[in-house]
Amino acid sequence: MTTGLDNIQHAENGQLDAITIGLASYTTIFQAIVAEGTDYTKKSAEIRVAFVEKLVGAKSLDTVIQIQSEYAKTSYAAFVAHATKMGELYSDLAKAAFRPVELPFANLLGTK
Repeated sequence: MTTGLDNIQHAENGQLDAITIGLASYTTIFQAIVAEGTDYTKKSAEIRVAFVEKLVGAKSLDTVIQIQSEYAKTSYAAFVAHATKMGELYSDLAKAAFRPVELPFANLLGTK
């Protein structure tokens, strides 16, 4: 009986530690998400401005089509890279969200 009570008290202490660690990791992950979003927005705007400048300077329809094709390829590649990176960051955030719950249960069950 006292072993179960000791496990519960130990789990509560572990939960407090996990929450403290979790807050630090949340902050780091949120900062990375914001930085990635800001970086993508800046790069996307720069690519768009360069695209419009090239279009304005185009002399023929063939050149316009070529410029548009290059823009579509680079924009798509940048979007896929951004989506992959954001997916990884949100996955890390989900893992960090479950970490405070995972540790106390592991301690309570005696698996850690």
